[in-house]
Amino acid sequence: MLWFESALLPGGWARGVRVEARDGCIARVETDAQPMSGDERHAIAIPGLANVHSHAFQRGMAGLAETRGPAHDDFWTWREVMYRFLDRLTPDDVEAIAALAYVEMLERGFTRVGEFHYLHHDASGAPYADIGEMASRVAHAAQETGIGLTLLPVFYAHGNFGGVPPNPGQRRFLSDVDSFGRLVEAGRRAIARLPDANLGVAPHSLRAVAPDELAEIISLADGGPVHIHAAEQTKEVEDCVAWSGARPVEWLLDHAQVGRSWCLVHATHMTIRETNRLAASGAVAGLCPVTEANLGDGVFPAEDYLAAVGRFGIGTDSNVYISAPEELRSLEYAQRLTRRVRNLWPRAEGRSTGRALFDGALPGGAQALGQEIAGICTGAGADLVSLDANDPALAGRASDAILDSWIFVGAAIDCVWRRGDKLVSAGRHRARDAVTATYRRTIERLLA
Repeated sequence: MLWFESALLPGGWARGVRVEARDGCIARVETDAQPMSGDERHAIAIPGLANVHSHAFQRGMAGLAETRGPAHDDFWTWREVMYRFLDRLTPDDVEAIAALAYVEMLERGFTRVGEFHYLHHDASGAPYADIGEMASRVAHAAQETGIGLTLLPVFYAHGNFGGVPPNPGQRRFLSDVDSFGRLVEAGRRAIARLPDANLGVAPHSLRAVAPDELAEIISLADGGPVHIHAAEQTKEVEDCVAWSGARPVEWLLDHAQVGRSWCLVHATHMTIRETNRLAASGAVAGLCPVTEANLGDGVFPAEDYLAAVGRFGIGTDSNVYISAPEELRSLEYAQRLTRRVRNLWPRAEGRSTGRALFDGALPGGAQALGQEIAGICTGAGADLVSLDANDPALAGRASDAILDSWIFVGAAIDCVWRRGDKLVSAGRHRARDAVTATYRRTIERLLA
């Protein structure tokens, strides 16, 4: 049993919270309870968050694309750096890099990840003998670290709208519909040994998937999550209009049955009409503000989306920096910088900004990754985070001020439990040393 002086429950903050986990899920929650002999005692508990969008292998190139390129250095020039980096990666390399990324996610408040997995083939572009070799390595990394995994195999067939042939840097991603079906089944086998893993599909983007292919790919989700990049850059929007006469989000809402199982990643560049329609669809906007800032993508239209009661989750995307509170803080700060206001995320006067951010990201992230229940409540996964009450950032704080200080001041995480198993103690994952050593050897060899 775990006992917390205070914990954030679905109904709000409660005191004296005892949590019993059984078979990986929360079996019972008591409030106003006294600690009992044998209880493990901690000060503050919050639910773990879902990371809705990760390309784990890109953690290995974090910091390597910060040298100015051509006169107009943007996402598209960054992408060329990324293509050169991934050309070197073996399955062992991908597993080592993913393991470090997942350790860092767990240490920094994420307990589940949606792995938007598109690095399928060998360096020549040929499938491995086991077409699911790379998916298996992602699953091994999740198993080693204990993070919850929603595997999202990516379909990628074209270089741009209208079926433009792919370029050489994309050769490791490519599939046709038939081979992608085999990739999906291989992914299903790869996650079978993980206790609560699930599988969706990810048509990469309208740039990379033709309309007839999109319908076939979506059917392979079999009710699971469907994730797609949409409207991340202005060039993407312009190219989509030139191809179809419609903007990317507009096209998807007109031609696909976008609903609760969908996550539109980024959705940065939308008109007010697109914003309102996306909110009304019940889909989740997968926001990755740290990566979006790093790549110079733009700023999500949060004020209009929130006014329309749109759902959102947060993701780490390129994994240039991994931190749940940093993603939440960056969401709000981007709005402050562009709107020149403060505390935009709450929709009512007197409400905590940290709580508003957290209350949106928790259920939105769970929905995007196909999880029915989120939070510290009966039936949910026993995925909890305790904050370090000895951190000066939390001195004198209570209730929502705790979340504000975690997100905006940087209060430290103490422990993290996944399915009731303590993976992080005193801020360090139990496998950190071994995972870091393997990662260091891998990166030093890759960059030699």
